[in-house]
Amino acid sequence: MTRFWITLDQGVRFVINCIARMHGGEVFVPKIPSMKMMDLVRAIAPDAQIEAIGIRSGEKLHEALISDDEARHTIELEDMYVVQPSHPWWFSGNWGEGKALPADFRYTSDTNRAWLDVASLQALVEDALQ
Repeated sequence: MTRFWITLDQGVRFVINCIARMHGGEVFVPKIPSMKMMDLVRAIAPDAQIEAIGIRSGEKLHEALISDDEARHTIELEDMYVVQPSHPWWFSGNWGEGKALPADFRYTSDTNRAWLDVASLQALVEDALQ
């Protein structure tokens, strides 16, 4: 299993940045790292005995923050994705910057380019505590 990770401080800063840049109606998705759940276990309790029980009913193997359907209306910026409304009143020129995504693009925690390992998660937690 994989999940996306963001600290509270990073989330707050992201929201403030998006408020300053929004035109109205967009959905902002940050580019954040993913982590394997077993790496999280190793970071929290490196000496713990692990018993694999499998996936539970209703649980996802991986998170999806942008589906291939949403990608049709999404642009990529350096630090985020912007899903633009598909409503007729939306002016696509509101976001002249950024690039369109490929038709089959999906932003999922298992295919993400940015990854946290045990050491980088521990460093992230230490930075957040300071």
